Amino acid sequence: TIGRRYLYETADAVRLEALARSAWTPLAELVAKLRREERYHEMHVSTWLRRLAETPGEARDRLLAALDDLAPHAGTVFTPLEAEGALVDAGILPRPMADLERDWRDRIHRAFAPLGLPSPPATVDPWRGRSDHAEPFRQLWEGLTSVRRSDPGATW
Repeated sequence: TIGRRYLYETADAVRLEALARSAWTPLAELVAKLRREERYHEMHVSTWLRRLAETPGEARDRLLAALDDLAPHAGTVFTPLEAEGALVDAGILPRPMADLERDWRDRIHRAFAPLGLPSPPATVDPWRGRSDHAEPFRQLWEGLTSVRRSDPGATW
């Protein structure tokens, strides 16, 4: 869970940092609000990742096994968006998803290297993120989107 959350929260932070610079003001303003709360999520999971990585034995071994299992697919959260070029041209998305993935990988490497953790390998097929989700991803997605789905008529 900590490995999965760390990979996701850092990816989310990179995406939100980019969207905070969106030329579309309503989006940039909303993301500014979101980032204040999301920063705490990233801090929390970073603390737990460090604790597990620095604890010899079963805790570290389980973290390494989880990262090994999750890493090959982690980059698919940056699968290019449909009509991404138009979004970038309009400034709504300040940078392409491939650029954001590179930023995310740099962030992961800076955090993992001092802890002796392996960085996720390059995503072989980023389009896999659109259609080929395994059951663990579906469970994660259900959990991460449950609040939004709890009130379909709400304005978030």
